[in-house]
Amino acid sequence: MTATFTLHRGTAPLLISLPHDGSHIPDDIAARMRPDAQRSVDTDWHVGRLYEPLAKALGASVIRPVASRYVVDLNRPADGHALYPGKRETGLVSTIGFDGEPLYLDGAEPTAEEIQRRVNVYWRPYHDALSQELERLRAAHGRVVLWDGHSIRSRVPMLFEGQLPDFNLGTAEGASCSAALQQQLKDVLETQSRYSFVVNGRFKGGYITRHYGQPATGVQAVQLELSQINYMDEDSFAYAEAAAVHVQETIARLLALCVA
Repeated sequence: MTATFTLHRGTAPLLISLPHDGSHIPDDIAARMRPDAQRSVDTDWHVGRLYEPLAKALGASVIRPVASRYVVDLNRPADGHALYPGKRETGLVSTIGFDGEPLYLDGAEPTAEEIQRRVNVYWRPYHDALSQELERLRAAHGRVVLWDGHSIRSRVPMLFEGQLPDFNLGTAEGASCSAALQQQLKDVLETQSRYSFVVNGRFKGGYITRHYGQPATGVQAVQLELSQINYMDEDSFAYAEAAAVHVQETIARLLALCVA
């Protein structure tokens, strides 16, 4: 079977997870989806391109999926329970997109059996590899930071009002990393003026941040949700190289704290 993710093993105590970087939808699934959904429009576009040179410079590990979040969402719990109770959100194997519209043709939604198959084929291998890499790095260094990298359109009315801040740090309200690391990350963002930011705002960290971030055991986790307007064209999905350089500079300063 074709690999469902890639893992680059680094030497630093830092693992960068990019769970929504993939955009591939297998033909048998795409054939049952609406035309716009087949484009995997809610992908975290280009996050791999943003992070890979930074990871290489730092010696960090990087794990990236191949498949779209429409196939299965790797940042949702395998039992499908809600991350933000009381708020509208997409799920483990979502049937709606960020626009609230159906992803599938009428009557073609995945069954419970198909959802379980996708969990077994895509979700579990990714999380098994992520867990093993965290343990390898913790064993080598005595500590490790898991950085969960995301991006989203700047305006998504179904999920939040108005325009999202440029940089959105999530630490599960401080539970997934030390208070010291959270403050250091916040200090970096406070000392720059190019981007707006918030800590534990609308995006507080998804399943990956909440599940793996256990500071008492030497594993800290941080989620960064970027507003895509800062490094790409949100309509065409085209990468904006000149703008992206500035985003990378700020991310690099944040990541440097994780290996210090």
